[in-house]
Amino acid sequence: MLGFEDRSGKRVRTSEKRVDEVRAPVGMVFQHFHLWPHRTALENVTEALRLVNGLSRREADTEGMAMLEQVGLADRAGHFPESLSGGQKQRVAIARALAMKPRVMFFDEPTSALDPELVGEVLDVMKKLAADGMTMVIVTHEMGFAAKVADRVIFMDQGRVVESGPPATLFRQPKSERLQQFLNTWRERHID
Repeated sequence: MLGFEDRSGKRVRTSEKRVDEVRAPVGMVFQHFHLWPHRTALENVTEALRLVNGLSRREADTEGMAMLEQVGLADRAGHFPESLSGGQKQRVAIARALAMKPRVMFFDEPTSALDPELVGEVLDVMKKLAADGMTMVIVTHEMGFAAKVADRVIFMDQGRVVESGPPATLFRQPKSERLQQFLNTWRERHID
């Protein structure tokens, strides 16, 4: 969707424009953080503000601190990634994406690389973004989170859409056998 690779020759549209035409107002949060290890949390957030947006260091630092504050990490601004927990690293990555003022945020399995205890930190930030009206496209296996926060869920299998709709409908009354199988397996693993 973001145009990193075009494997199918198909196009994705948003607001009647091709996604590749409106990439600038789109933020991306990767599964494995992609933070610069030799830069502090603040520097990871401000680098693009200075290089892409042309802000002065002072302007970028002010904006970067505001973003770290938004994700609950202002007190960790001077810390390098190696001294941050997985949840904190992911929140720095979210702050970095937010600093670019996106209209849409894409998340690729934002909690899959985290210890279970840290998942809540990231999901809380994402819930707040949803409450603030941020449009998000999230690839996730966190069914509980999707059920609580999503307006619409798309269930895919092997790169194809199997079923889509409101979470309450999809999770309670799946139409496809494949989604029913997935939900049964998920429930067995998470309810026992």
